[in-house]
Amino acid sequence: MFGNILAIKAVFFDIDGTLLNDRKNVQKSTQKAIQSLKKQGVFVGLATGRGPAFVQPYLENLGLDFAVTYNGQYIFTRDQVLYENQLPKSLIYKIMQDATDKRREISLGTSAGLVGSRIIGIGTSSFGQVLSALVPKKMAKTVERSFKHLIRRFKPQNFDNLWTMVRQPIYQIVLVVTEDQTAKIQEKFPQIKVTRSSPYSADLISRGQSKIKGIERVGEYFGFELSEVMAFGDSENDLEMLSGVGIGVAMGNAADGIKTRAHYTTSTNNNDGISKALAHYGLISLENDASFTSRDDNFNKVKDFHQLMDGETVKLPRSYGIEEAGHRADFKIEELVEFLYAASQGDRRQFTQALLNLHAAIDKAAEKVQSKEHPETPLVGQVDALTDLLYLTYGSFVLMGVDPKPLFDTVHESNMGKLFPDGLAHFDPVTHKILKPEDWEERFAPEPAIKRELDRQIQKALKRDEKKG
Repeated sequence: MFGNILAIKAVFFDIDGTLLNDRKNVQKSTQKAIQSLKKQGVFVGLATGRGPAFVQPYLENLGLDFAVTYNGQYIFTRDQVLYENQLPKSLIYKIMQDATDKRREISLGTSAGLVGSRIIGIGTSSFGQVLSALVPKKMAKTVERSFKHLIRRFKPQNFDNLWTMVRQPIYQIVLVVTEDQTAKIQEKFPQIKVTRSSPYSADLISRGQSKIKGIERVGEYFGFELSEVMAFGDSENDLEMLSGVGIGVAMGNAADGIKTRAHYTTSTNNNDGISKALAHYGLISLENDASFTSRDDNFNKVKDFHQLMDGETVKLPRSYGIEEAGHRADFKIEELVEFLYAASQGDRRQFTQALLNLHAAIDKAAEKVQSKEHPETPLVGQVDALTDLLYLTYGSFVLMGVDPKPLFDTVHESNMGKLFPDGLAHFDPVTHKILKPEDWEERFAPEPAIKRELDRQIQKALKRDEKKG
């Protein structure tokens, strides 16, 4: 499991079974989620076993920033190729010869697409992907043999044409093999890495390469770390990625082995799984016709938090009763006391004097508020006071020279981790304050992430001053 969460700076999606539903479409909820992420300045990309030619239209149509393709072997943006790693020609020849001897279907992955086996071509098409989703995995070997036999009756694979293709850069090899044959191939060719995204085929890439290695390379280029990445996937070739990034999300349609390695399991690729997970972690707000969405994105995130924890939010404006208002004020007072303690730098005498001053300020405010008339309604009065608190809080950040947005996101993500192992929020019986699970400090406490963000802001400010000087 992951430790302290940083504000997420990049989100990566696998394609088949993740970004695409079983009809090979990107759900509207996913499209809206991507647009929301982009508006917030979050990088959005793909991490897939597919090749660049297949992926390019998604970058253009969805406005994505980059793609890690061929399981990390070929990385590009809409403008340039960031990284490419060709398989050695000698190794390709050996694998092709072995496939020829065993009459094993094979395709070579070029920048223009997969070339070779008609079976693999059909299997990676929309029709083949839908078909594979319908076939139980325990029947995969039988279906594969029947399918190969049927295709070969019409036209066996022509290996002669493939030998000439090797002159081009080859980034990945795809073989039609069942899962029980994977280990034999890996043992015979230790120079390569065998990974799978389908029960019918295996992807062969360079040893040491992977989706997560590709994501790491993209991060070095665009300025984010693996701990600041959220990734979505459903297949074996997503395992390293899901367990190695800050937040790894398994789709509901993934195998149990994938789900156990991920940090979180969402709904399926047919049931808005991506948007629901992004909303769960506070990166977007889900639209709800029965409720309203504010133009204040921070409000929407807190609303999602209360929806998750309380199970409901208030839709009709209403005022607080004195007891409930007292509890809300207690929460704020606790934070003000923490603020004063931090300002005292641990000096007990200074901290005690600050608390005395705070008590005096409360008494003074009480006299002031009772000395004047209040023609406004309780709702107007409460909203006016809370709005002033917001304004004053922003003013405090202004006078500190601190951008609160990434810090708010970090605190929000930490608060979203307050669900207990039973999947529910637990509350203080008196104040109704949300309690923290025992391992919350270890896994979700925001202070280390806040420090890293403040260090970043300080360094950025110093560089600005250097340029002015």
